[in-house]
Parts: sequence; structure tokens; C-alpha cells
Amino acid sequence: MSTSLAFAKGHGTGNDFVVVADADGRLDLTAQQIAALCDRHFGVGGDGLLRVVRAAAVGEGQDAASAGAEWFMDYRNADGSIAEMCGNGIRVYLHYLLQAGLAQLSDGGSVIIGTRNGPLTMTRSELGYEVDLGAFRIEQDDVLVRARGLEVARPGQGVDVGNPHVVVALSSHAELAALELTTAPVLDPVPTAGVNVEFVVPSDPLVADGVGSIRMRVFERGVGETLSCGTGVAAAALAVREWAGATAPDRWAVDVPGGRLGVRMAGGHVFLSGPAQLVYSGQITLE
Repeated sequence: MSTSLAFAKGHGTGNDFVVVADADGRLDLTAQQIAALCDRHFGVGGDGLLRVVRAAAVGEGQDAASAGAEWFMDYRNADGSIAEMCGNGIRVYLHYLLQAGLAQLSDGGSVIIGTRNGPLTMTRSELGYEVDLGAFRIEQDDVLVRARGLEVARPGQGVDVGNPHVVVALSSHAELAALELTTAPVLDPVPTAGVNVEFVVPSDPLVADGVGSIRMRVFERGVGETLSCGTGVAAAALAVREWAGATAPDRWAVDVPGGRLGVRMAGGHVFLSGPAQLVYSGQITLE
């Protein structure tokens, strides 16, 4: 039996998503159906799927509803697996709500969105939208990362921003460009729940006018290399800030293949800002 499904397509700095409205939580998409929707050859195509559902309509959203969130972002990776959070996705999610008239966000106001990483507060910013990703954790365990294009394994810095990341420093833009990320990097020890891996090159100079600057590429678990990763951008900035020491700035500009995102740290939280765009909508038949 087949059914027709309405969708929208959106992206944040090239990190693209299939957006499906399911306000009352009646839609039960399987991992296989999500993977089919995200397939770039046979489906809509995307790095993941955002299901727009009221927080009160899903069990995972009850805490968010209690915190004042009307909407819950059910985010799935392109392979259909569940993910805790998506920094680019949540901006696209909010932009969809605003464009559809399902939420309002005045200048100086805020909107709370429920996620599997808890309720997150969003505001407008000069780059588009900013999300408070909450508290972060710099991991202490040693990790070695091997990737095609790197002659030897490199040490990785674990960073948790609601989902797991490992950040690897490279020596030059040429080394970054030479990476072959069509296959997943290999980590030692192997993470039990998977991990996103960011490869970064600091700018020279690292800091200009009080703002740090880096460039990065990312391999996302359940997806592969993407043009951008919001939480990965935050993790990369946090790792480089940790390496730079006590005099490192709290504001960072991070360039990814899909554009530029902003990161700032304040009060023990990390904030991510950037654009979001909806590019088209349509109907697709699901088996």
C-alpha cells in the first residue's frame, strides 16, 4: 500500500533536510522509508529528515512541553537512525515553523524547540538564527583517528555538545583538501554509539579583531561527508579554543564547504548562529 506525503526541502549552509509536517504525531515513518526519502537518486534527497510534531504529541517531547516548547524536532539521519540534535537542522526547523505560520519570533524575542538534547532556546541573529546548544563537555579520553588522505593517525579531541564529536587538527588547507571522506574515518577506540568527526585548520592569524577563525570538513555518522554540520562547527570551535589556551576568544567564525557559521561561548553554554532556507515543497509517494 502506498501513500502520498507532503514535504518541504530546506538547508542551512548546504546541510540539507527533508521536512515533514506531522503536528499531531500520527505519522510512523520507518527507518527504511526515511532512508528512501533522503536518497539523492530515488527520493527527495537530504542529509536527514526533520519531523515537525507538537511536543505534547510524542513521549520524547513531554519534558520540552513542560518547559514551554510547543514543537519538538524529531531528527533522523539520512540512513533513518535517530540523532540527538542537529545544529543546522534546528534552524531550518524554526524557519519552517515561521514560514508556515506555526510560530512567531519577534526581534528580541525567543522560541523554545524541543529536541532529544532537551528544550533549546532560539533567537534571531545577524547571520539568521541563533540556538543556545546548552552546556558542552570537553572529553579527556585519548582518541586516534585514521582517514584516507592522512599518512599517519592523528590525535582527536572529543567534544560533547548534546551529540558526540571528535575534532582533529590538520596542518594546512592543502592537507584538508586532500582528505578522502567517501569512507568513514576509523577511530581507536571505536565509539559505541558512533561519532561525528571534524577535521580543522586554524586560520593564520588565528584571531583577528577578537574573533577566532577556522576552516573545517566533517564526516557525519549515519550520513557521510556533508557540506556543513552545525553541532560539528560548535565542537570544532570549542576544541580549537581549548588548544589555544586561556587567552583564546569566545567568538569564532567557522568556514565549511557550504558557507560560514558563527559560534560564541557564554555562561558555560555554546551558541551557534547561521542562515536557513526553504527551497521547495512537494508531494511524494511512499511505499
